[in-house]
Amino acid sequence: MRKTGKILGLDVGGKRTGVAITDALQMIASPKTTVPTPEILFFIQKMQQEEPLAGIVVGDPKDLSGGLSDASPVVAQVVAAIKKHFPEIEVVMVDERFTSKMAIQVMVQSGMAKKKRQEKGVVDQISAAIILQSFLDQPR
Repeated sequence: MRKTGKILGLDVGGKRTGVAITDALQMIASPKTTVPTPEILFFIQKMQQEEPLAGIVVGDPKDLSGGLSDASPVVAQVVAAIKKHFPEIEVVMVDERFTSKMAIQVMVQSGMAKKKRQEKGVVDQISAAIILQSFLDQPR
């Protein structure tokens, strides 16, 4: 992955995709927004025009045994489309098992109101940040 620039993190779902982004130094992942999955290419294009991305990290959905999950075909389709439309951006897959549960725990521990925690888009954004931060924390 390129040394400079922000990295986008994606938690791809059938209906919506949670988005997170790093700081320019690629040290901290922060939740950004939720985008309808069919619009994710337009969103990436807009981000790329504002500031070239150093890369994209996508959550790789696996079942408990490490095999393909029900969400795997959707994620594979989105990743293929990203690679086709943005060949200049490196795409890395990161195991996303348990990120939704971790996101809910983070929301509870931070004191977020129950009504806000029930908004699925918020969980998706925090999951994307956890996925992205796990990539950042790996030795490179």
